[in-house]
Amino acid sequence: MLIINSYDEFAAHLGEELGTSDWLLVDQERINNFADATLDHQWIHVDVERAREQSPYKSTIAHGYLTLSLLPYMWNQIIEVRNIDMMVNYGMDKMRFGQPVITGSRVRLVTSLHNIADLRGICKAEVEFRIEIEGQRKPALQGIASFLYYFKKA
Repeated sequence: MLIINSYDEFAAHLGEELGTSDWLLVDQERINNFADATLDHQWIHVDVERAREQSPYKSTIAHGYLTLSLLPYMWNQIIEVRNIDMMVNYGMDKMRFGQPVITGSRVRLVTSLHNIADLRGICKAEVEFRIEIEGQRKPALQGIASFLYYFKKA
């Protein structure tokens, strides 16, 4: 795990790969829980029998936004930013869903530091990310996530 204690330490990694998370199983229970939380019960996600018969994937698939929602969990496996008062998710750029995550697949996050800026004492880190599916060439999701880190004043 990468440990960051200051803006300068973070900036030293500009253009570098920051790390890769562990693999995470996306099973039907996780998909059903996400469907309940978001009120998105589209059959392609939750109706196993219908998906087996009617879906081109012959299985249920994860919601695209479920895949995206796993980013913070996996990001926290890659990096620990210390000496901050708070961190805020700031935005997403160039986000693209490459292919669906079929139920029972495992995914992981691969990241690099795309850009970093000091916004009057607030660190804006733009992290290029790719959520990969085990055994697949094409990622499930990729883009640039922006985080604001409020480092404590010295």
